[in-house]
Formats: sequence, structure tokens, C-alpha cells
Amino acid sequence: MVEMAESQIGGRIKRLRRQRHLNQADLAQALGISPSYLNLIEHNRRKVTVPLLFSIAGYFGVEPGELVDGDEGRLVGDLMEAFGDDIFADSDLTNLEIRDLAQANPAAARAVLKLYDRYRLASAGTPAPSSQGEGEPFHLATDAISDFLQVNSNHFPALEDAAERVRADIDNSGDGFESAIRTYLFNVFGLEVRLASLPHGIARQLDPARRHLLVSDLLPPETANFLLAQHLGQVAAEAEVDAIIAAADLPEGDAPMLARNVLSAYFAAALIMPYGPFLKACRDYRYDIERLGRRFGASFEQVCHRMTTLQRKGASGIPLHLVRTDIAGNISKRFSLSGIHIPRHSGACPRWNVYAAFLAPERINVQLSQMPDGQRYFCIARTITKGDYRYNAPRRYLSIGLGCAIHHAKEMIYSDGIDLTSDLQTVPIGVGCRICPRMECGQRAHPPADHRFRLDENIRPESLYARMT
Repeated sequence: MVEMAESQIGGRIKRLRRQRHLNQADLAQALGISPSYLNLIEHNRRKVTVPLLFSIAGYFGVEPGELVDGDEGRLVGDLMEAFGDDIFADSDLTNLEIRDLAQANPAAARAVLKLYDRYRLASAGTPAPSSQGEGEPFHLATDAISDFLQVNSNHFPALEDAAERVRADIDNSGDGFESAIRTYLFNVFGLEVRLASLPHGIARQLDPARRHLLVSDLLPPETANFLLAQHLGQVAAEAEVDAIIAAADLPEGDAPMLARNVLSAYFAAALIMPYGPFLKACRDYRYDIERLGRRFGASFEQVCHRMTTLQRKGASGIPLHLVRTDIAGNISKRFSLSGIHIPRHSGACPRWNVYAAFLAPERINVQLSQMPDGQRYFCIARTITKGDYRYNAPRRYLSIGLGCAIHHAKEMIYSDGIDLTSDLQTVPIGVGCRICPRMECGQRAHPPADHRFRLDENIRPESLYARMT
């Protein structure tokens, strides 16, 4: 009998039970188990068998994956990263205690992270946001949006429905979908789309007086089309976007504005890559990103983003993680349904292929990655280039990482010809040097938070931080 060893299941079962106002005896009776056994499960002291997992999911009317997959793994990792700070050096907190906090009290855990974010700002001499939300540091807002997407599993059914409704109204029988969007914007909203030479750095601009929607003539076709679809989301799905933001627990300041931009972009992706056809194509093409981009007229990054949103109940795709970083290691996008942790406050592990991808631009880099807890992931990464369509324009180089738990790897075309069970092909990676327990890693940039640096003058290790006490 297969067992589900994920430690976060117990906390989820407890929350679902409490939300239904059930006591342990009632739920245990409904599941055909003893109350004492259920109590052990809820405290993560007993593993959950697959049949029992499906019974619990059926009782609460949720997908089994909702009990296993989610954001608690990331929350635990974020907390461990925060508690790895030197200010907690004498606290003697254990990983188990941190996991207990995240699983039993996720709201309190997120409050701790928020407090730690403010502490980091204060330490850096950055003013904290005012009570009115004015002057909120931009990166606090982006962290809030990242958490907002994670809590919602990056899936918004209301926007999916709105995109399907609009797409059904768009006449797509002409010269292409971009032309169809232009016609729809003009016929329904009175906006005439024009390519224009806009000021440097401006991709799209609305001229309300002339009812012109101006799009930069320096953009790649996929980007220009996406911007049209995003503006259409702002006007056609305004009510849905407002409702989602109103229900979200977002801080004041920049976060609601950023959320509006993110949600209108979500609508754009759903419009260009409609859920049903896109999911079917993902399965038929085995998540071949370039082929999907060709099919739907989307860029590599747009396709990767859309793949992470396929979480509709009863029709879901692979639970994926996505990370975007620049060549200096700055992570600008992060989302994880695979269970892998992506750092919140620092760069990721240099062993991860999202960085190695820069060595072979625009080629898919495949890696079997193993985290310190033993969990393995199938990761692909590729660089992308951004810049104006003009001679001698400056270019930006980014790397997009996408991946899944190892048991989903065979569903992706990139796993063909790879021995997924090979220990020799598996690369040990970590979250960040401060919380990584791999003491012998020659690529350490910082010592672990719970160790102290001692240098033996008679021994020169590959990394000064690789041999510590």
C-alpha cells in the first residue's frame, strides 16, 4: 500500500475539519477510522495512505492534490530563510519547530515573515510604509503579490470564465487573433489600436482624447499582442479583477495596483491560450514549450507562465514551479506548486540550472535536482533576451526555470532519454547558503546560520566555508 509522507497533510485536514465545524470523532466516524488515529494524522505523527487520502478528499469535496500540494512547503522555506538570520543565532530554533509554526498557524507564520521584511527594511535604512500606504517600498509590494499568487495557486476561475466569454465574442475568422482583438477593441470599446513610436521604455499608452491605444512599434509580435489582450482585460474583466482584489489580503500602497496589472495579464494569457485547448495541447505535445508557443502565438515566457495556471478542479496540469532571474542572480518572479522552495530574500543555489542556462543561451538546460530534504525535481531552464526591435538596442538577458516533482517528469518531453532514477545525474542543490546543510559544497558563498567559521591554517578547502564546525 502506497503511503503519502508529506508532512503538511495533517495541518490541512485539521483546517478543513474546523472550517466545517466538525470534531475529530465525527470526522473519524465518517472516514471509518478511530479518533485517536485521526488525531495522530492531524499532528503529522502518522502517514496517510492513498486510499485514505482519497476518502478524505472526497469527504471534503476537494482534489486529492489540494491536500498534498500547496504553499506550505514554500512557507516553511521562507521561515527557515528568515530564521537563518544572525539575529536568531541564539534562539536554538529547530526545523521541526519552524514546520510546526507554518503548518499549525500559517497566518501567524506569514505575519512573522511580514515583520521580518520590515526589519530588513529598517536595517537597510529604508523608510517603512506609512499607515495610509503612501510610499510603500516597491519590493514589499512585489513580495505581497508573489504570496498572493501562491495562496491562490496562481489560478483564478473568474478570470478564466471572463476570458472564455470574451473569446467567444471575438471574431477569429480573419487574418489572425491580433487582428481580431483590434477589431473587438474598436467595435466594443471604441479604441483604435495604432503602432507608434513611443518614448523610450513605454510599451503601451492610451490616448483617451483620441480614443487611440498606442503600442510601441519596437515590440516583438507576441509581446504586442499580449499587451492588447492585457488592456482588453482591464476594460472587459474590470469587475472580476476588482472582486478578486477586494477579497485579497493585500497591504495598502502599491500592492493593489500591481495586483491589477498581474490579474489583467492573467486574463491576457487566458484569452490567448484558452484553458481547455491549451491543456489538451500541453498533454498532446508533452509540454513542448516552443511548439505550444508556435500553436498559440505566444513567447517562451508567456507559455511557461500559462502552464503554471492550469489548476482547474478535475482538469489540472502538472503542478509546476517557475522562477525568473537575471544574470546577477536577482529573482524577479517565483512561484511553486511542485514543492521546491525558491528563496524569498536572496539568490538561489548556484548549482541550480536556472543559472547554468546562461552558459548556453536560448537552449533548454535539463537537470535532475535534489534538495537537502531528499526530494527530487525535474527542472528545465532557458535564457530569454528582451530588447527593442531596432539596431544596436540594449538587451536584457534573463533565465526562466520551470520544473516539477520527479514523478511528473515523464509527462514532459524534455525527460526523454534521461535516466530519472540515476544518482549520478542528480545534482544536489539547496535553497540558499545560509540555510543549506550541505557542508562540503565547494560553491558556498556564506556559512550556514547555525555554524561558526573556523579556519585551520594547515588546510585550505575549496571553499573557506565548506569546512566548519
